[in-house]
Amino acid sequence: MKRLLIIMLLASLYSTTAFAERLKDLVSVSGVRSNQLVGYGLVVGLDGTGDKTNFTSQTFRNMLNNFGVAIPPNINPNSKNIAAVAIHADLPPFAKPGQMIDVTVSTIGDAKSLRGGSLLMSPLKGADGEVYAMAQGSLIVAGFGAEGRDGSRLSVNVPSVGRIPNGASVERVVPNAFSQGDSLVLNLHNPDFTTSRRVAEQINSLLGPDVAASLDATSIRVRAPRDASQRVSFLSVLENLRVEPAEETAKIIINSRTGTIVIGQNVRVSPVAVTHGGLTVSITEEFDVDQPNILGQGRTVVTPRTGIDIEEGSGRMFEFAPGTSLQDIVEAVNQVGAAPGDLMAILEALKQAGALRAELVVI
Repeated sequence: MKRLLIIMLLASLYSTTAFAERLKDLVSVSGVRSNQLVGYGLVVGLDGTGDKTNFTSQTFRNMLNNFGVAIPPNINPNSKNIAAVAIHADLPPFAKPGQMIDVTVSTIGDAKSLRGGSLLMSPLKGADGEVYAMAQGSLIVAGFGAEGRDGSRLSVNVPSVGRIPNGASVERVVPNAFSQGDSLVLNLHNPDFTTSRRVAEQINSLLGPDVAASLDATSIRVRAPRDASQRVSFLSVLENLRVEPAEETAKIIINSRTGTIVIGQNVRVSPVAVTHGGLTVSITEEFDVDQPNILGQGRTVVTPRTGIDIEEGSGRMFEFAPGTSLQDIVEAVNQVGAAPGDLMAILEALKQAGALRAELVVI
């Protein structure tokens, strides 16, 4: 019997008890965020796996000119050991000059691999066009590839992308509004009105009434000290508070590519009967070769022959009682031997019939 690949959205199938979590795992402070950086540079030292694009040659020529090496205009420095790359990184909040961050390097030309290469010094810019970090270092590439003279090729993972741990030094501080104003705003990772209210109530029970106020399903405003050091201590106390989050909404997520189905424990089904059956159509294509007489003037003819076979499976029916739970759904579908694809069709049909009390998301 086929079994369904089902991932439980909550910790236990049989228990509906919610557990208190630390506030630092539920919220983030408004304005305290990372910033994306991007840059362009050259990777050198490749073992003949570089690219041969015009912009790579132009970049290489400009770099040599900066070092006082002039290449004649009629000579194309078409080296196979260099590659033009795009560089990107995330600048953490409160990062200070001199600290190191990781960078990711990706080819933008026709280079086959970055294995063994080193990135030359390249500036990383933010969305405002300012330079916030400088990247340089030896690449770590997880993938590799091999190619034969006949055009055959073998590739494991992606050899055209590499990483440089601690490959960029921070050069500029990103300003933020952490120490400004009389209050802070906490944003929930998963918006929920009940959780937002509980967070405000928990803070007020510790620090007094009207310290925190729930603004909406996502944000909670908290009055905070103006002094930066006191504000750090204040947040240190808040982020270790224990808050019981609200139960998740009833939701079913289906990944149609992998057959993975995620079902929350709050999913319910109205009284309904479901029949499960299958119709299999097999089409085979064969070719018959007709040979003429040896002494005749005819020619060989290839005649296609198509075969069609239809097999109808025995349909099965099962019934869902009022308030059917996740456990009942899984057991009922497994009893009829349904595959993940069959369960997807059953759930979609239940949704169309209005019998499924859950949000159905197909990705």
